[in-house]
Formats: sequence, C-alpha cells, structure tokens
Amino acid sequence: MQSIRVNNISKRFGDTQAVKDVSFEVVPGEIFGLLGPNGSGKTTSIRIILDIFKPDSGSVSILGGPMSEAKKNQIGYLPEERGLYQDILLDKCLEYLATLKGMSPQQIKQKLPAYLEEFDLSAHKKKKVKELSKGMQQKAQLIATLIHDPQVIIIDEPFSALDPLNTQLVKDILKKQRDAGKTIIMCTHLMNQVEQLCDKIVLVDKGEVLLYGGLQEIYESFATDDVHINTSGALPAAIPGVQKIERLNTMIKLEPQPGVKPQDILNTLVSQGIQLNAFEIAVPSLDEIFIKVVKKGGTGDEQDL
Repeated sequence: MQSIRVNNISKRFGDTQAVKDVSFEVVPGEIFGLLGPNGSGKTTSIRIILDIFKPDSGSVSILGGPMSEAKKNQIGYLPEERGLYQDILLDKCLEYLATLKGMSPQQIKQKLPAYLEEFDLSAHKKKKVKELSKGMQQKAQLIATLIHDPQVIIIDEPFSALDPLNTQLVKDILKKQRDAGKTIIMCTHLMNQVEQLCDKIVLVDKGEVLLYGGLQEIYESFATDDVHINTSGALPAAIPGVQKIERLNTMIKLEPQPGVKPQDILNTLVSQGIQLNAFEIAVPSLDEIFIKVVKKGGTGDEQDL
C-alpha cells in the first residue's frame, strides 16, 4: 500500500500556476526523489502533502487517508531553510523540538544521547545553536527530523553544508531508514546523490510532471548505442562505423553511425589491434537526463515509465 498518494494536485498563487496536475505515489521502504529546477513547484508540492497548503484541486492521501493531527507526529520534515532556535543550547533545542512531536521527557532522555553520538555532536550539546557551524546545524536538524521515529520522512536538500564524511554518514542513515521500511521523499539538486540513493523519481518543471518512474527504467529509456573506451595507445583519426569521437578526461566517447551497435564497434577496435583498458556502454548520467528533459519541457509531454 502507498504511504503517500498524490492525485492530480494543482495550486495557483495569483497569476502563477505553481503546481498543475501533479501525481505520484511513494511506498514504504523506498527513497523517492522529488526533483526539479528552482521554482519548479517542488516546495509547493511538499507543503500540500504536509497540509500546510490546501490544493485548488486534486487530493493527497498519506498513511491511508487525509492528514490528521495524529499523523503529523508520524512525519519527519527537514526543510531547506534552517529552523533551529539559535539562542538556546543545542540539547535543549532538540529536546523541545522532540516534545512537539509527542515524545515524553523519558523517551527523549533515552534516545537523544545516541543520536548526538551518531552525528558526532555530543561534545557540542552545551553550545548555543548559533555557535555551531552550518554543517553541525544541518546534522542537528536531521536529528530533530528523525528522533521521534517517523514513518514518513520528507527531506529538502539534506546534504547542504555537509563535508564528504558527513555526507556519507547521512546517506548511510537514510539507507538504514529505508531498510527499516520507512517512506522517504528527498528533494536535492545533487544528482549524484539521487543516483546513489533513490529508487524512483519524479521530475517537475513549471509545476508539471515531466518524468516519473523507477531510476533503472529511466536510464534504459534514455540509453543510446554510444560507448566509452579507455586505451593506452593512439586511436586512428577515423574508425569504421563511428561518426563522432569525443575525448572526456580519461575516457573517449564513440558515437556510432546509424545501425551500428556497440558490439560492432568492439569487434572493429579489436580487429585493428587497438589495446582497450575499458569498454562500456555510455549510459547517460541523471544530470544529462535532467537537462535534456527540462530543456524539452515546453512540450508538456510527460514520460511515465
């Protein structure tokens, strides 16, 4: 059963159509990427899911039905903007935020020390929040998002201000939450993190869905017959069956002529005695797919995979 079902929601602010007929579903045990350029309607969609905004049309089902006050305590939300109280001690700030999610003082006492330790913040718990670095504040917000053990986790730019070590820490924690059956919606501009974490994605632009489906299915739908090779020797100026040769740092991209398959190019290279250190199908990155789809978005054609 879906934890979240968004059904044709639309929202207008004056003359601006922020969201138009957006639909998607998220199931337990899934990290779902909500993607789009700035101003695409992502934040408005999240606020409709959280019942902060009411849609002009359409509906949202969360945890089996409409939002309720009880369900709000089963949701963890990390906004892009920091929402911590700056002039109080870190541990007191997190204790207070946990009480807003229905946790008792005893529950907080049992769980908070472990979270502070896991996020390497124990030594800083008696500092005022404003004395912490941006990365530390981001980790503190993640604790506030997770400490009440929510069933639904919605996180907007979770890796903001984090160094590579802490980025990996957060990725591991999100994977652990997914493996525990939690439902996770993640908004981020970092496509490499989406590629490593997300099971499904929806791409919105100008309030409309342009792309929706499983990540592997999306890769396959944008696949070409281009290949990447790495060779220790020199390549001839022209290779039979190849219409374009492009150097990409350590790899060389070969674009075949129409009707020529990667296996044909491999056979040609081997027959010419070219030493290959690597030969692989050139699967487009999510960055490339993102740019291609958004540039074509004016057609309004949605790909549902």
